[in-house]
Amino acid sequence: MRPLFIMSVALGGCLKGPPIEFGLTEDTGGHITYALGAAQALAQRGDVDRVEIVTRLIEDGILGAAYAVPFEPITEKLAIRRIETADRQYLCKGAAAADRPAFAAALIAHIATLDRRPDVIHAHFADAADVAAAVRDRFDIPFVYTAHSLGIDKANHATGLSEAMASRIAEENRAIAAADAIIASSRDEAERQLMAYPAACPAKIHCVPPGAGLAHTTPSDLTRARALIAPFLRDPDKPMILAIARPVAKKNLGGLIDLFAADAGLRDRANLVIVAGLRDGPHTGEDEQRSVIAGLLAGLDRHDLYGTLALPKRHTADDVAALYALARETRGIFVNPALTEPYGLTLTEAALHGLPVVATCHGGPADIVARLGHGMVADPRDPASFAAAITTLLDDEVAWARASSAGRVNARALDWHGYAARFVAIVEGLATVAPAKPRPSRLLLCDIDNTLTGCTVGALGMAAYLEAEPNLAFGVATGRSLQEAERLLGEWGQPAPDVLITSVGAEIYWRHGARLVADADYAAHIDRGWDPAAVDARVSGLAGVERQPAVEQRRHKRSYFAEEPAVVAAIRSAVADLPVRVIHSHGRLLDIVPTRAGKGAAMQWTALALGVAPDQVYAAGDSGNDLDMLAQCQNGILVANYSTELAELIGRPTIYLARRAHAAGVVEGMRAFAMARAA
Repeated sequence: MRPLFIMSVALGGCLKGPPIEFGLTEDTGGHITYALGAAQALAQRGDVDRVEIVTRLIEDGILGAAYAVPFEPITEKLAIRRIETADRQYLCKGAAAADRPAFAAALIAHIATLDRRPDVIHAHFADAADVAAAVRDRFDIPFVYTAHSLGIDKANHATGLSEAMASRIAEENRAIAAADAIIASSRDEAERQLMAYPAACPAKIHCVPPGAGLAHTTPSDLTRARALIAPFLRDPDKPMILAIARPVAKKNLGGLIDLFAADAGLRDRANLVIVAGLRDGPHTGEDEQRSVIAGLLAGLDRHDLYGTLALPKRHTADDVAALYALARETRGIFVNPALTEPYGLTLTEAALHGLPVVATCHGGPADIVARLGHGMVADPRDPASFAAAITTLLDDEVAWARASSAGRVNARALDWHGYAARFVAIVEGLATVAPAKPRPSRLLLCDIDNTLTGCTVGALGMAAYLEAEPNLAFGVATGRSLQEAERLLGEWGQPAPDVLITSVGAEIYWRHGARLVADADYAAHIDRGWDPAAVDARVSGLAGVERQPAVEQRRHKRSYFAEEPAVVAAIRSAVADLPVRVIHSHGRLLDIVPTRAGKGAAMQWTALALGVAPDQVYAAGDSGNDLDMLAQCQNGILVANYSTELAELIGRPTIYLARRAHAAGVVEGMRAFAMARAA
């Protein structure tokens, strides 16, 4: 393929307060950091020859002339292009929606004049996706949608669904339906937040964590950070509890002040520093910003936190980097107390600076903290528990040091160059035409965890074996979600499967070139009689049962933790009259799927769709959720590291018990079956 021309559309009306654009002025909004970081990394690649960030042209005497520059080069291959409409004022989000058709028309007119049109549009937020859809309709240019912050999750944490929020959710659903590909920042966003929308299809969603990075700091930078907060604090050498967020209600900054004030020990032990956007005074900005800032100032006064709470009004990006470093130097903590957080880019920035974190357990932060190992998650709706988590990390020097070190080491894997590589691969996949493949004569379905994974040498041998078998269709059958299955296969160097059976046989996805397509007929087939609410009602109240996190629940799967055999038996009894299948594996994972679903049923459906005879179907696994697949398969392979849940299969003529573990056992079994047929 020729090098890409990528057009990134970010209208700016989504921002709170004055328009803050891509480093031209300073802001703490992660969305702007994301848009610029992604664009800069893409522009540095050899397979990208042009990146343009497209936004509205704004002519406003108060804001200055910078926003009225039609074309502003940033680097040789990166530029900001501002598109003019009849209304050149700065517009808040609501007013910008009315101007959007004019903006789309002006952008389409501009693209029509280009000698070379963009290869892809990257739309930030649903308003930009609306514009991108219009561009695609006119020029057939595909578009990638990044939501950043989704309305359904925000509405679920609000007191009610306003008309404006309902309109936003409908707009996001249209964007999800229209996009050629969707990029999510975290597993939570990919598998829970986006999947709450009726139009969502996992096959279009790609989990691509953004990069992170702020300038390295020097002693002089630390001096500047101290100067920024010194006017507010009596003892600036105390450990710093640092929060950086836009002044919006869901960030719960007022709640942070309240929980800090309510814990006398924490108040004596540390200082609280909150960087809440830029402001000239309490009456500047839009309604929500003014309300939040007023609440912070009121909390300062109500709790008499003078001398222990800093609320700086203005800052630069270098100031923010210095504050992270100063918080680390004081052996402090970074906190994100949001009621819900789609991702949490500041958490990765804190990790890069070696600053441990305590973050909300609602949304993407749980993924980030688990991946980076640099702190704890807690529920901000339980202020005492959230404050206790902060205190625990402050007081435990060993835990603090371990979190600081882990963050610095593990955050290196989250860089914008890795993001850009994934983005380009997704875009190239949209343009790839599926090659004509011969109809396979055989089908191999493998579990992933501890079957394909677990041994690096075995995984390499498996990949080589599949490469040498062109007439063998390769698929996976896993309890994991689609995004997690693809992540693991990539990490273990396995080839892209022709078919993915995921969520314990509740979902099937077919590969067409670089794209995946959900099997809608299979979903409709298993949906008959499925009532997940009835399942939850029967199971959730049973003793010894714990519901798995929301990210593990699927449209055709309900998942729980249950260890004791008596508890598993109680669950089976509770749902005995429902048309469901109960699957227990790994000693504690329990999944309930429609009676027509399961790995065995999905295997039969897949073989029939491919036209592969039952005696040419092979299946390999190691745990209880593979039982029905292996029991129904005429050529089953039990790898040597199998769990006792599969012991009943040993000795069956249709089962080969491998001497080797993991993927090496799969290859051993396939070769043994081939030799038996040849004999």
